[in-house]
Amino acid sequence: MSLTVYRKAHFNAAHRLYRKDWNDEKNFEVFGKCSNPNYHGHNYELEVGITGKIDPTTGFLIDMKLLKDIIKEEIEDTFDHKNLNVEVLEFKDLIPTMENIAVVIWNKLRSRIEKKFNITVKLYETPRNFVIYNGN
Repeated sequence: MSLTVYRKAHFNAAHRLYRKDWNDEKNFEVFGKCSNPNYHGHNYELEVGITGKIDPTTGFLIDMKLLKDIIKEEIEDTFDHKNLNVEVLEFKDLIPTMENIAVVIWNKLRSRIEKKFNITVKLYETPRNFVIYNGN
């Protein structure tokens, strides 16, 4: 029997969608107001799903306190109230679109969560715009 448990988290962050090798006009043409040179921000909502089998000894799929701590250390402490383009190393040369942010989050979690578990990242950039990434 396999099932999925979820943990929600939240962070606020600023970013700018742009390519360094394009001028402002080309960036605006492709990314619109999200290419504002002064950046803009979002209140991101994150849902992390862990899929696997229940441990018969504990009755847990995964210790939710452990999952909470990993999300705080790897995601919230790294992204919350940061300028993603400037302050988060992974976005030095990677455009911080919601798609790329979700992949970065997944990779950070994968490095800390046992391989026997599948991970799903659902990231809301706005209440109507979100992405789901599961490592495939």
